[in-house]
Amino acid sequence: MFMLRNVTKYLFGDASKESIIEIPQGQLYLVRPLSPKGYSELIFKDAAASIRRTGQEFQYQLVVQRAYEEGEEELLADGDGEDEAAENLSAEKDEKTFLLDQGLHFRSEIREGGEKVLAWKDLSGDPGDLYEFVCDPSTQAGEVATFEVVAVKCQYERKYRKPNENATEKQLQQFNFTEQPIPSASPIASPTITITPSITMPPQKALPNASSPSVKEKMTSKASGRSRAPAREETPTAAPPSALHPIANEILANEKAELHLFDFQSGAFILQDASVTANVSEVGTWQYWLQITGDEKDWLGQPVVADINPVFNFEYLSFIFNHYTSDGSAYSWLLRFKDQETEERFQEGLMQALWEQLNEAKWRKTKDDDRQYVLDAFQDLTMDDAPNEGQEEEVEEVEDDGQHSEHYDSDESEDDVVTRDDDGNVNSQLAVGYKHDRSFVVRGSKIGVFKHTPNNNLEFSTNISKVETPNGKLFSPKKVMLHAEDSNMILQNESDPHSLYRMDLEYGKVVDEWKVHDDIPVNTFAPEKKFSQMTGEQTFLGLSRNALYRIDPRVSGNKLIDSELKQYVSKNDFSVAATTEKGYIAVASNKGDIRMFDRLGINAKTHIPALGEPIIGLDVSADGRWVLATCRTYLLLIDALQKDGKNEGKLGFEKPFAKDSKPQPRRLGLQPSHVAQFQHETKAPLSFTPARFNAGVDDKETSIITATGPFIITWNMRKVLAGRKDPYSIKRYAEEVKADDFKYGSDKNVIVALPNEVNMVAKQSFKKPTRESIATPMRVGAGGRASGRLSSKLGRDEVVNSPY
Repeated sequence: MFMLRNVTKYLFGDASKESIIEIPQGQLYLVRPLSPKGYSELIFKDAAASIRRTGQEFQYQLVVQRAYEEGEEELLADGDGEDEAAENLSAEKDEKTFLLDQGLHFRSEIREGGEKVLAWKDLSGDPGDLYEFVCDPSTQAGEVATFEVVAVKCQYERKYRKPNENATEKQLQQFNFTEQPIPSASPIASPTITITPSITMPPQKALPNASSPSVKEKMTSKASGRSRAPAREETPTAAPPSALHPIANEILANEKAELHLFDFQSGAFILQDASVTANVSEVGTWQYWLQITGDEKDWLGQPVVADINPVFNFEYLSFIFNHYTSDGSAYSWLLRFKDQETEERFQEGLMQALWEQLNEAKWRKTKDDDRQYVLDAFQDLTMDDAPNEGQEEEVEEVEDDGQHSEHYDSDESEDDVVTRDDDGNVNSQLAVGYKHDRSFVVRGSKIGVFKHTPNNNLEFSTNISKVETPNGKLFSPKKVMLHAEDSNMILQNESDPHSLYRMDLEYGKVVDEWKVHDDIPVNTFAPEKKFSQMTGEQTFLGLSRNALYRIDPRVSGNKLIDSELKQYVSKNDFSVAATTEKGYIAVASNKGDIRMFDRLGINAKTHIPALGEPIIGLDVSADGRWVLATCRTYLLLIDALQKDGKNEGKLGFEKPFAKDSKPQPRRLGLQPSHVAQFQHETKAPLSFTPARFNAGVDDKETSIITATGPFIITWNMRKVLAGRKDPYSIKRYAEEVKADDFKYGSDKNVIVALPNEVNMVAKQSFKKPTRESIATPMRVGAGGRASGRLSSKLGRDEVVNSPY
């Protein structure tokens, strides 16, 4: 029919998904060619069109939903004080729904210049009125054609009250309304749309396997729209030479596919070879190799490691991955398979290689459920085109003549403001106050203290110039945590794993050394409850590689409470922990697995298997619903709420999940083409800082923040949970971001520690990832800055020897 049968089956087959297909970016107009009310009206400037299931069999809806810019929804919500009824009314204004019926006369069109339009009748309007969804220029012609095909089959099911699998060509043709022209939206009411290169252009969906000439002509007509795009003058990205491949000991996958290379200039995947063989093999002890070979040449070969950033998408029958050459250059490649079965075989082989390389264990010996868990986590990620560069939020630019500390005034020499210590130390850690508006930045054996001003700036307060033990031994804290209403700070000295230190922040000096245990070390620690630092709570949690315990500094002698110690015989290699508002505990490991406890001293209620990479950061929403884990190249967002079974409505912290219903993680990864562009700019691989939710006692988690290299990335939780394809925004600096976190009680301001500067920035200043935003660093201290946010540097005396 209009598309391969297996793709249709894939789209309709998963009844658990409310949305069948989506075009994630475009503009919705109401066009009135015959009406005196005006020719056209822009309804949604930025919107997504989708086809959804309803609660009734064979009934489907066409849905157009408004998409908010980063921070826009939150700004609109602030101060509204809407009640539930008002909120519901607002939701209706942000979404238009239409029952997919033959009476809509739904059709699509590709116009001169490549503009792609979906149109349907406004059944509640005047004669001739119709809605037009003008797709974003980066939308592929194949996506539009497939969207229309799905709409046709939905109308068929509604009319005939039966599944569409056996529909004939003649039956489907009655829902074809392409002979009716679609009037253009008014140029006066319509913003100018320019075709700009997109960051990632997914391949056109699988072409139809149809014998009907009318179907072929229809598909050819729609696909031809791409050829009208303006020609690009830039030289396309050239494929690098292939590395010599080692001798294979065992073949894990060997499949035919098309090979495409991401072109940095045009922002598109360009076909390199219509027929290649993709081979995954074992070449040594826990060593694996991906080789792609055409009829005339070897295209590429590289080890199978986490940095390839694999993304499988069965809707597009594609696999996107990153390839790194010996000089550190990064390229983004795409393999497109002929059918879903071929891609599944290749995915099984590649994921086996990746999992075994990371875990140094045999894939076949793991449980079937655990293998499927791993496979599911690496598919259906962000496969969409990047947003239009012209749709970024406008941010007020405020003139400023440089970075200043609190004590910088006009008669000081510019040389008196230094950004680097003579000892070579740089900023390394950040602790954000909950109880008081302060942030603390660790820099070697010094700690800078910064005040949060009412207008969301940072103001240098003071410098704790010597962090030393009560015996006078200087040390650089490995980890810090605010404690006891932000009046104390707990410090860890890497050279003494059995002790912790308490700094009294009023005096700016370490006043206590706490010996935790003679034999059990402290590898890391976490608060008793998520917001314990706002209270007088004295106890907190400690972790060694294979033990979890409570620390009480009030007891005499060793501070570890033996009755609240859970020690494992096996080497679990615990790495990080986090707690909820009620004190539920999540613990992750360097193996990549996660355990959920409702209290100390017992076995975990839920165990989430490892995907392979070590977990280096962990956060939990206050209510325990969401667990956020950070790996080096991706994040994991896990829903801990049980949806069915005897424990329905309970969290994985409270009751165990059934064996056949483990929570499915949402793997939050950057698009491979963005990763390639990041490395193209920085020559460094991904390495995320520990990701965090925004935090506040009465605030819901709405955003996620992390960083890699000079890039800060924030994910919008609403977009992630809605399955939007553009869930993250970025901000680039000229230097590496060392630490980052939200200001307490808000997701609108982010505190950033660069090697030699500390800055508070508005989240509104983050941009959608485009060629320009990825390539252009924000220079702190050079001219204007977004929203007038001031960063803070320490003056020479303050850095070197300022008394507290």
